[in-house]
Amino acid sequence: MKRNEFETIVQEALDNLPDWVHEALAHIEIRVEDEPGPELDPDDEGLLGLYVGVPLTERSVEDVGELPDLIYLFRKPHLELDLPAEELREEIAKTLVHEIAHYFGIEDDRLDEIGWG
Repeated sequence: MKRNEFETIVQEALDNLPDWVHEALAHIEIRVEDEPGPELDPDDEGLLGLYVGVPLTERSVEDVGELPDLIYLFRKPHLELDLPAEELREEIAKTLVHEIAHYFGIEDDRLDEIGWG
């Protein structure tokens, strides 16, 4: 799958989110990268996505003026899952929702409990 096709799937997943999520993500940049570099994944664990920022639950007035939060979605690790096309689309959307959940302060253990880990 080419990068532009992957980006289209990410955009479709974003488009399907409720309006209140779009409003909350107004100051978050979502980036598609082929794969995480060592600065994002030093253990080379095949990350599918990554949220970089301060979760809403941990923010204070001192965080005003900080750089925007980022959500990365990594194309090659998704493709390495070797999923059928529809399952890959679902996995990309799931990764996006997972990283957005981190922005809202939801930790991995809670995401596992509710089936989004």
